[in-house]
Amino acid sequence: MPHFDLILRGGQAVLPWGIEPLDIGVRDGRIAAMGGLGKAEAAQVIDCTHLHVMPGLIDAHVHLREPGDPAVETIETGTKAAILGGLAAVFDMPNTAPSITDSAQLAWKRGYVSEHAWCDTGLYVGASKKNIAELAELELEDNVCAVKVFAGSSTGDLLIENDATLEAVMRSGRRRICYHSEDEYRLQERKPLFTEGMPHRNHMVWRDVECAMLGTKRLMAIARKTGRPAHILHVSTAEELEYLADFKDICSVEVLVNHLTQTDEAYDRLGGYAVMNPPIREQRHLEAAWAAVRNGTVDVIGSDHAPHSRAAKERPWPNTAAGLTGVQTLVPVMLDHVSAGRLSLTRLADLMCAGPARIYGAVNKGRLAVGYDADFTLVDMKKSREITNDWIASPCGWTPFDGYRCQGWPVGTIIRGQVAMRDDEVLGAPIGKPVTFR
Repeated sequence: MPHFDLILRGGQAVLPWGIEPLDIGVRDGRIAAMGGLGKAEAAQVIDCTHLHVMPGLIDAHVHLREPGDPAVETIETGTKAAILGGLAAVFDMPNTAPSITDSAQLAWKRGYVSEHAWCDTGLYVGASKKNIAELAELELEDNVCAVKVFAGSSTGDLLIENDATLEAVMRSGRRRICYHSEDEYRLQERKPLFTEGMPHRNHMVWRDVECAMLGTKRLMAIARKTGRPAHILHVSTAEELEYLADFKDICSVEVLVNHLTQTDEAYDRLGGYAVMNPPIREQRHLEAAWAAVRNGTVDVIGSDHAPHSRAAKERPWPNTAAGLTGVQTLVPVMLDHVSAGRLSLTRLADLMCAGPARIYGAVNKGRLAVGYDADFTLVDMKKSREITNDWIASPCGWTPFDGYRCQGWPVGTIIRGQVAMRDDEVLGAPIGKPVTFR
């Protein structure tokens, strides 16, 4: 009789081709068997009756702020928030203080993640004007998911705004590069049009559609010229999504849960707690984002979790800090969209697990299959629950989705066969490891 470390019994498994009732057996942190496991025994058995068993979901776009300000976020608190929200892995951005732009900083972060992270974590390395010659080697270091380029709106020394330097970055290495795409020249040119204390909705007027389109068009021209594959992060406009549909051979696309859920009315309701880059926009852009999810233009959905203190969010615009919390609320809000019929659980698994694994080259992540890491997100689609600020694990203590009621909720997070969260309870000690990439 086969014996496993863990059996998930009686759940509805979310597979690439659909949903099937399956038992799943885990041994040594990997999926060892799938199907009817009958009388097979295990050290631990979880009854998944009435639950959906999804592959461990991934948020490929988070800012855990470490090194930086522990009063706002840390790797430990951010990854704890992730597992509470049903995520098995996150990929962490490099615009920290100091920025992650060299081998020594990567080594520090790799070691720190191994000791403090609650979920598996991939590491971005930042491109700066000073490290272009080293990028080809840095992108091949262990646990690096991608190079991140801020082509507009950056902190520290990470801004790369001109075409010649962007081309030099693209010619240093071969892996897919991730971009924040806004046109810095247009941003700076228009900045004097706005004054302190103006309504927060001017954020989307300043950082307008043309600002986004100019940035994306420039990046696609250079990507074509160099042949370097690109990944445009947080695409926020209908115009960009229509344009990028013609570049799928060289460019993949991320949209954020915010741009699928919130429109410009959020500025009136939330004030500074709706300010992010690129901005939340009008209803037509939200509808275009959902159309792009349906037609396959979108490859990845993420949160762009970027916490700030309440004091920083409550400064008068345009001095309001840009960025929203999201790592803990991403899965619940997307499950609510599933319940509303906007996408299927199978498509959600594609956008938040298989998609990130494919785009970034994550090894043994991405789907339910024998030999893959035993990462699972257990989901109760019959559970209704309201998101509240007091549930948020990040030290900043707020979410733009406070008061949002979700139909569907993550009730378990399992990482490499170890139960990290069950029914809103964090279990054991941090078990996260750096993710391996091809």
